[in-house]
Amino acid sequence: MLTILLLVVAYLLGSIPFGLVVGKLLYKKDIRQFGSGNIGTTNAFRAFGTTGGILVFICDMIKGAIPVLLANWLQPGLHPLLFGGMAIIGHSFPLFLKFKGGKAVATSFGVVLAYHPLFALISIASFFVSLFVTSMVSFSSIFAIAFATILSLLYQDWVLTLVTALVLALVVIRHKDNIKRIRQGTESKVPFGLNKHKKK
Repeated sequence: MLTILLLVVAYLLGSIPFGLVVGKLLYKKDIRQFGSGNIGTTNAFRAFGTTGGILVFICDMIKGAIPVLLANWLQPGLHPLLFGGMAIIGHSFPLFLKFKGGKAVATSFGVVLAYHPLFALISIASFFVSLFVTSMVSFSSIFAIAFATILSLLYQDWVLTLVTALVLALVVIRHKDNIKRIRQGTESKVPFGLNKHKKK
């Protein structure tokens, strides 16, 4: 019974659309009316600026971390990533937004950070290395999760590998329009890394 309750709580936590909540409460804006219309971190930076984007990232990250920490505390016999995975599903297919959610990058990072901090930090480092080189958030998100999936093989933790592989598949599907633009050379870039230096 406790396991079922924790799975439901994890899904409901993941379903909280913090991009929408932060926008409505602090900025009187509907994030879905800006940029890509996505409720996640990248679009939050577009809609609310740096402070709002960071706040949404932290909130989305925390809602991924909480189920893992709760599982470690209350249900140590089960793999905590099973509960973290439910939070990721909740973010991607939120009950509160008719199952139309975000791309789950920040939430997935929170899940892995709570489960294995070093693994998470190495993975996020790969994101920033890619971002410095390409200046593309979309490509760097896909690259970082692909890197994490490969890295997970070294830990011989099949649940970690399964979760990262599923997140990779989800992120690739959710970024299909971005992938098309990347291949066409029209994907938008952020003023960070080599792209920033080229503009100077």
